[in-house]
Amino acid sequence: MNFLNRMFGGSGEEGPALVQPADYKTRYLDGHKAHTLVDVRTAEEFAAGYIAGAIHVSLQELPQKMNRIPKDKPVVVYCRSGNRSAFAANLLRQAGYPEVYDLGGIIDWARQGLPIVF
Repeated sequence: MNFLNRMFGGSGEEGPALVQPADYKTRYLDGHKAHTLVDVRTAEEFAAGYIAGAIHVSLQELPQKMNRIPKDKPVVVYCRSGNRSAFAANLLRQAGYPEVYDLGGIIDWARQGLPIVF
């Protein structure tokens, strides 16, 4: 059982799959695969720059605003460094989202020279 499952009462199943920035770009952006990209950082962090196409639902508001995130297509979540996105991905899985991916942090995205909207 991993740390998130122990911490949040999970069943011991493997957590949400990680997706690397380059793979996300190839599969979802370049491949035009339907999905929902969710930025779970604070409003201030989101306003300072985000990945194109992302909707903003802060981690603190996620339990109350999950209805903004459709369940009928893959959900990809990210934050600043990867900690909050892992937490958010776990919450979404526990809420019944069938296909959830953790992109990690926008820091790694930017380090790889991928675009950020300002």
